[in-house]
Amino acid sequence: MSDPRVYTVGWICAISTEHVAARAFLDEIHEGPGIFIGRHHVVIAVLPNGEYGTAFAASVARDMLHSFPNLRISLMVVVGGGAPSHSTRCNGGVFQYDFGKTIQDQRFQTTGFLSQPPMALQTARPAPDRDRLYQSRVVHDSDDDCDCADICGNHPSNLVARRRRLEDEDNPAGHYGLIAAANKLMKDASVRDKLAAEKDVLCFEMEAAGLMNHFTCLAIRGICDYSDTRKNKELQGYAAMTAAAYARDLLDRIPPSRVEREKKTSELLPMSDSISAASHAIVSAQEGT
Repeated sequence: MSDPRVYTVGWICAISTEHVAARAFLDEIHEGPGIFIGRHHVVIAVLPNGEYGTAFAASVARDMLHSFPNLRISLMVVVGGGAPSHSTRCNGGVFQYDFGKTIQDQRFQTTGFLSQPPMALQTARPAPDRDRLYQSRVVHDSDDDCDCADICGNHPSNLVARRRRLEDEDNPAGHYGLIAAANKLMKDASVRDKLAAEKDVLCFEMEAAGLMNHFTCLAIRGICDYSDTRKNKELQGYAAMTAAAYARDLLDRIPPSRVEREKKTSELLPMSDSISAASHAIVSAQEGT
C-alpha cells in the first residue's frame, strides 16, 4: 500500500452492492487496503456485512479518518428511497430526524443537519413495468422475498397512474434536494407523503445522519424504491451504479489542486472524533491515473 497520507478523497458505501458499483468505476486497483479515480487518490469503505444505520456509518467514517488523515472531501454513495411525484427542488442538503417521534406525531422532529446495443446491455436496467408506484393505502404485509405483484396485485385501483416515459426521457437524471436521514427505514407511505410535503423532501435514508458529527461529506443517493413497504432489491444494483456513475463524473470535474486546497476533514472535527478509531470497517483504497 502506498503512503496513506496521499489519499485525499473518501467514498463510503453501506452495502456490498454499492461497493461493487464503486469499484467498477476505478481506473486501477492496487494491492493493499489503501488504491486513483481519474486524477484522485480515493479510499473506499463499506459498512460491515449486515450492519446498517447511523452508528455503523459513524464508526466506518472515524476508522477511515484514523487510517487516512489527509482526506479533504468525502462522498456517501448509497441507495435510498425516494419521495415520489414531487416538483423540481432548489435547495439541497441532509437533515437528521428522530424516527420514533416523527412517526408518532406524523411531522418531522429534526435533530440535526449535514450540510440498440447487445441484449445484455438492454436488459441491464430492469424493465419499466417493474417500477410500480402503489397507492399509499396499499401495504405490503409479506416478507421481502415475495413479489409485490403477488402480494399487492397489479390492479389499476392499487397503482398510481403515471405517463410512460419516452425513449429520450429514460436516461438517469440527477435531482437536487433535501435528504431526510434517520436510524430506521421509512416504510409508511402515508407518513412519507405527509413528511415529504412538510419539508419538500426528495429522499429518505439511514446512514448519513451518523456522519454529521464525524465526517463532512456530500450525500449521493441512487433511488431504488419509494420509501414504502415494498423494498425493491431488483433495482438496487441499477441504483447503486447510477449513484457511483454520478460520483465518478463529479470527481472527474474537480482538479486535484482544488481538493488539496481544502482543509483536512480531521481539522474540521472535534479532537475526540478525529483520533477515535472503530473496528470492523472494510477499507479499500484505490488509485488511478
